[in-house]
Amino acid sequence: MYIRPVHAELSIPALHAFIRENPLGLFTTAIKHSTHATIQTTHIPFVLDSDDSINWDKQDPTTPTAPGSLGTLRGHIARANPQTKVICDPASHTSNSGGGEGPSELEEEVLILFNAPAHSYVSPRYYKETKPDTGKVVPTWNYSAVQVYGRAKIFDKGPVASQFLLKQVNDLTNINEPKSGGSWKVSDAPEKYVDLLKKGIVGIEITIDRVEGRYKMSQEMKGGDWSGVVEGFKEMGGELGKEMAGRVEEEGKKRDDRAEAAKVDSRL
Repeated sequence: MYIRPVHAELSIPALHAFIRENPLGLFTTAIKHSTHATIQTTHIPFVLDSDDSINWDKQDPTTPTAPGSLGTLRGHIARANPQTKVICDPASHTSNSGGGEGPSELEEEVLILFNAPAHSYVSPRYYKETKPDTGKVVPTWNYSAVQVYGRAKIFDKGPVASQFLLKQVNDLTNINEPKSGGSWKVSDAPEKYVDLLKKGIVGIEITIDRVEGRYKMSQEMKGGDWSGVVEGFKEMGGELGKEMAGRVEEEGKKRDDRAEAAKVDSRL
């Protein structure tokens, strides 16, 4: 993902929060296979596990992170999915521990893309400074996205996979059910029924090697144009207009805070 510095989100806690708020990721693999497509993508809801005791503000950004310190993603994919056929093919794996009973690891790096639901076209008419001055304005699109790269372990068959999947579906349900206003639990379904359904899915665990965010919310625009974008989204109305105006204001404040901090640092 191309990320201009002005749009870059570098805070690990902020990126983790984004993933938890928008857990439906585009799980993408690029694995050559004799009978299936090389590039495949599946929408998968993920659970993010992270060590929240790490103080990222005190971490040197130039120092490589320890394996697993950026967190792990857990998900599952339908066994009938063509992408599953590829990631479960032994030819795609670097290892398979436990004599086929434990997880195997994919040779190729995987990519997961998380998108915020609020995104919008930005009209040139919003630019209250540049448009009347020079007319040199064009449309763009504002959006927020976080991209994760990592190595995937595949939990296909056996007791280890069964335990992984049970924890995965329980955690996924327990995290998201309250958001819907409900209290349903996996244990509310018949155990044999759950065991039957588990046979139709495969578990995925991804150790995050790097994570990056692009929050493109008009931070690059100068004062009059930026405020015009805020006004334009407010005038749009509706939930989308309200959300976009708030996001542009939020990211603009972050931009100004960073600029002020840089001035202070330059004077020290």
